Amino acid sequence: MADLFARDEPTRPQPGRPLADRLRPATLPEVVGQEHLTGEDGVLTRMIRGGSLGSMIFWGPPGTGKTTVARLLAGETGLAFEQISAIFSGVADLKKVFETARMRRSNGRQTLLFVDEIHRFNRAQQDSFLPVMEDGTVTLVGATTENPSFELNAALLSRARVLVFHSLSPETIGRLLERAEKTEDRLLPLDEEARAVLIRMADGDGRASLTLAEEVWRAAKPGETFDAEALQRVVQRRAPIYDKSQDGHYNLISALHKSVRGSDPDAALYYLARMFDAGEDPLYLGRRLVRMASEDIGLADPQALVIANAAKDAYDYLGSPEGELALAQACVYLATAPKSNAVYTAFKAATRAAKEHGSLMPPKHILNAPTKLMKAEDYGSGYEYDHDAPDAFSGQDYFPEKLGRQQFYDPPDRGFERELRKRLDYWAKLRRERAAPEK
Repeated sequence: MADLFARDEPTRPQPGRPLADRLRPATLPEVVGQEHLTGEDGVLTRMIRGGSLGSMIFWGPPGTGKTTVARLLAGETGLAFEQISAIFSGVADLKKVFETARMRRSNGRQTLLFVDEIHRFNRAQQDSFLPVMEDGTVTLVGATTENPSFELNAALLSRARVLVFHSLSPETIGRLLERAEKTEDRLLPLDEEARAVLIRMADGDGRASLTLAEEVWRAAKPGETFDAEALQRVVQRRAPIYDKSQDGHYNLISALHKSVRGSDPDAALYYLARMFDAGEDPLYLGRRLVRMASEDIGLADPQALVIANAAKDAYDYLGSPEGELALAQACVYLATAPKSNAVYTAFKAATRAAKEHGSLMPPKHILNAPTKLMKAEDYGSGYEYDHDAPDAFSGQDYFPEKLGRQQFYDPPDRGFERELRKRLDYWAKLRRERAAPEK
């Protein structure tokens, strides 16, 4: 996991070593982009100043300095630094590391154990850290790109403090590139627009920005300067950070859904385009749009579900890229439609009532009576055929007698549900009138 790196004085180039490795900071204050942790009043700075360094989980995107900060912490506190990766390590490797740490501790020195991609360990492997954390054999620093709340055991999390590492801002990436130019003693052969594009390609990843810079220097001929288009040809454009099965996926679909719900078609289109660009399955997005039409629009605009479903079918028929426009059209329609979750709320309330009250018998007057026995038990007796009633509305009660009349659906006074509200109010008035005893 490489990182963020900014020293005031340039160092001499060391051929053979990647630029990102050569630019690693030597002290915590030199780390850039994580000032909330490593700055003068940062969390880690305060820990070191207070002489107490507990186990921690570093959570953040790649290239934000997690490995470098862990290594520097060991140096600042005098702890021995051990590093393993959950991708390449098993139970036997963990036992060796723990035994080495115990021997080191018996000789008066503690160990900072840095575990990269700690979320890749299974539950049993994660549990194996608990005894050595509790007895002080190791100070654990785990690094993860995934949400610790979902990927790490509660027992492990209760013994470690989670520290969040942020993606680098464009300004910070720009400073890294300037630092690289000083180290290399040459400017990047990019015009102003191409430089901005390269910074965007890095997507907040310090290591990626320096790797891209190296690719540009390798590709440039003497005296050549790349514009934005040429840059993209040279580096073949690094894809955005996005894993369709992990946090990036859920963060973007959440942003898309909430933008539609919030009636912001521009933001909704932006997140839809982000997911297309990242390689998301368009049919998955089509299914999500259908869900939004039911959950957040419902009967405020009954056409929303029809249009969302048609867009999904259109993509299925046309494929990419033509079908993507149909999904974009549906996305804009949903974002600009009147919103209502009345049906969604009503369905949840009805489901809750059904579970709570068990198998209540419907009232006998609405039950069919295909046999003499059932007729003798008054099945169907007193049923009024609504089409024969005034206004095609009998006003009878259809709820189980032991449950009583319930109200689950409460449409708001907007969109098409404004009309439904009028109908329900009218039928409620008729129901009251026909239920009143005659004088």
